[in-house]
Amino acid sequence: MNSRSDSIRETNVSREARSSQPNDNSSQGNPAVRNEDEVELEYLSGVNLALVILAVIAIALLVMLDMSIIATAIPKITSDFHSTTGVGWYGSAYLLTSCTLQPMSGKLYSRFNVKYTYIAFIALFELGSLVCGVSTSSNMFIVGRAIAGMGSSGVSNGALTILSASIPLEKRALYFGIVGSCGQIGVVASPLIGGALTEYATWRWCFYINLPIGGLAVLFLLLISVPEHGLNRPEQRLEIEFASLFSELDIMGFLLLSPTLVMFLLALEWGGTTYPWNTAMVIGLFCGSAGNLVFLLIWEYRKGDAAMIPLKMIKQRVVCSSALTMFFLYANSLICSYYLAIYFQGVRGEPPMYSGLYMLPGVIAQMISGFLSGLAVTRLGYYLPSAVTGTVLAAIGSGLMSLFTPHTSMGKWIGYQIIAGVGRGCALQMPLIAVQNNVPPSKIAVSMAFLYFCQNFGGALWLSFASTVFNTGLANLLPIYAPDVSVSEVTSAGVSGMRSVIPHSSLNGVVIAYNDAIQHVFYMVAGTAGAAFVFSWGLGWKSVQKRRA
Repeated sequence: MNSRSDSIRETNVSREARSSQPNDNSSQGNPAVRNEDEVELEYLSGVNLALVILAVIAIALLVMLDMSIIATAIPKITSDFHSTTGVGWYGSAYLLTSCTLQPMSGKLYSRFNVKYTYIAFIALFELGSLVCGVSTSSNMFIVGRAIAGMGSSGVSNGALTILSASIPLEKRALYFGIVGSCGQIGVVASPLIGGALTEYATWRWCFYINLPIGGLAVLFLLLISVPEHGLNRPEQRLEIEFASLFSELDIMGFLLLSPTLVMFLLALEWGGTTYPWNTAMVIGLFCGSAGNLVFLLIWEYRKGDAAMIPLKMIKQRVVCSSALTMFFLYANSLICSYYLAIYFQGVRGEPPMYSGLYMLPGVIAQMISGFLSGLAVTRLGYYLPSAVTGTVLAAIGSGLMSLFTPHTSMGKWIGYQIIAGVGRGCALQMPLIAVQNNVPPSKIAVSMAFLYFCQNFGGALWLSFASTVFNTGLANLLPIYAPDVSVSEVTSAGVSGMRSVIPHSSLNGVVIAYNDAIQHVFYMVAGTAGAAFVFSWGLGWKSVQKRRA
């Protein structure tokens, strides 16, 4: 199938013609930043565009599903492996490899063919899923999770890079909103799908399910040709020696970044759980991470524009503000999904499948608002109103969730979720559009990788903080509301097993302690949305509509 026969050719006035019109206001700004409408571009449409959208949505669903479905399967996994010692690493291995490789993925997309690089990351993700599915031991399962994390590191960035090459700038907000909103279905569907597969088939199908869907997405991509649009220079690739890749991909930067992140994330993972926060192990990891960060910054400064994380690019107000907005707003979304599930299962006593159903109002609201906000940006051209309005609504909705009690009415917990969901749907995609509207096409892949790195790192960091807030609050509240129950007994039982081990006479007090600890988390969640509101103003007032001569 030839994409050229089904694409839109857009030809606009060249830069030379613009330079001959000194009174043209469209030439104002940074001359180094070329908008895509200044050169002849081809975009996909019709069947080709539909195949790209379907493939990207399918992979987004799989990745979001994979991040959450494991929680439902863990009890069965530990039973099959006859071990609980590696449970903490089931999520950590995925997170460590994903965050570590995220910035490198941007360099790979800038250097190699976008479509085949994306397919390579999908294949890596699928390989990890296969290893998890056939695992015969806990260690083998952890290796599979690490491989899947490596694949996921380039999937989100690759999806946006492909969409950016396939869709005009002024229409991207709409499609980004659709893809992002559809991906959120995986978060809420995971308890439903995971619970059904684990109960009626086997937990291994929680990972096998990725294989046919991912294979179909790859087939769709192989049927089309994705435009490059200045992201790569195919004619030069064969002329560059393999040895030059070390410098071109900034391998040294990657080697410095990896231990920095690994030590920091391990300190967060172990602090307060495996080791107390004031132990030499945790403090040493934090100090080692900070020391390595200094060398990383020096190296990246020395590399300049060729760096894996170009510091000059980060200094741009729009890029920095967008990164910080995503850093806080994604944390808001992630923590809400985790602790809403804990609220419904732990406080209200609902099974995982019903917990997922009760979270649908927020997800559906986020999907609809993501689509409508993208449509609004496409029609009006400006993304700042959606970003500011969305972060305000997310803060209000999250704050209202802190009012939850064990007996909150259905109307309230549905309504509060809808407010927060509408806010996140409006705002989550806007930083991506803002950056693409302010960087040249050749920097899109690197900038998207940086934004997703900040998003995932923020999610990991704030999720760790939320866990500390919740566990500390629970430990302080249990002696007040349920003095006859030991804290270790409640925490070791877990959310789903709490009601089966706690005496009936003490259960009400434990539920109240759970509820109040969750309230403390939602105070923090509202704060992350408030911080996103502050930084969202830095996205700027610049239209995505095509400039006219």
